[in-house]
Amino acid sequence: MDKPAGYFSNVREEMATFLPEKIGVVLEIGCGEGGYAAHLKKMYHCEVWGIEYEETQGNQAAKLLDKVLIGDAHGLIDLLPDNYFDTVICNDVLEHLYDPYSILSKLKMKMKPEGKVISSIPNIRYFRTFFALLFKKQWDYQANGILDITHVRFFTTKSIIKMYENAGYQVLIHKGINASKSIKPVLFNMLMLGFFSDIKYIQFATVAQVKH
Repeated sequence: MDKPAGYFSNVREEMATFLPEKIGVVLEIGCGEGGYAAHLKKMYHCEVWGIEYEETQGNQAAKLLDKVLIGDAHGLIDLLPDNYFDTVICNDVLEHLYDPYSILSKLKMKMKPEGKVISSIPNIRYFRTFFALLFKKQWDYQANGILDITHVRFFTTKSIIKMYENAGYQVLIHKGINASKSIKPVLFNMLMLGFFSDIKYIQFATVAQVKH
């Protein structure tokens, strides 16, 4: 299924607040055409690497970044230098991987001791997806969004934290982002006595550090 224009070049401004004070050497997994990583390189004058599965987008990113590896991240992680990266960015990519758990585990060797992983992961309990399943019995894949047809893993706020902790990380920040402006999730949460406060968020941003 074809992706909408801008899918591979999106600059995630809402993720800027989660960047560490000292960004250092950066690796972006799923860098697409390199738009976000190139933005970081320009803003912070840092060394930036990328990993991209799609060859066309990866070749474009290679024109903008210091080094780009093209192919399946599961194997390419092993080719990265050890103890090298200060910041690893996984914006809306872990849900595309068959084994994000081993990816996170492998990354620990590639990061400096105080290095951080920053991720944005879609929330399967987002109210539009949740209500469609609960009330309409619908689970319809789409070209993009939470039910993107290329997603092979689905996460809740709790399962994101559990994934990081099981991989040997300490979660420093975990916060809902891109909240809906609709009143529906707010009213539903009130009706359910506050147990559904997470359903208004499209994604969750997480910052994690290797547990020593």
